[in-house]
Amino acid sequence: MEAGRVKTRYTDAMVSIKARVQGGRIVVDEATDLPDGTEVELVAVMDHSEDALGATGRAAVERALTQAATDIADGRLVDGDEVLERLQARDR
Repeated sequence: MEAGRVKTRYTDAMVSIKARVQGGRIVVDEATDLPDGTEVELVAVMDHSEDALGATGRAAVERALTQAATDIADGRLVDGDEVLERLQARDR
């Protein structure tokens, strides 16, 4: 992989849909062009205003993300697939 490029697992088939929980049920009220019968997987996104990190934890995450972005820009990264290959080779 070219230095500074990050491989992603996202595809063009991914669509963001908002829903709310009402009475213990997930309710979606959004128009979509997906065909009837299409199976979708919903992933809950927590409200960040109520996260458990607190100000100190969020600051630490921000510092780590900033450092990671610098490492990527400077070419100091290892592709995830390469890491998995190394781990699998080690276990053989």
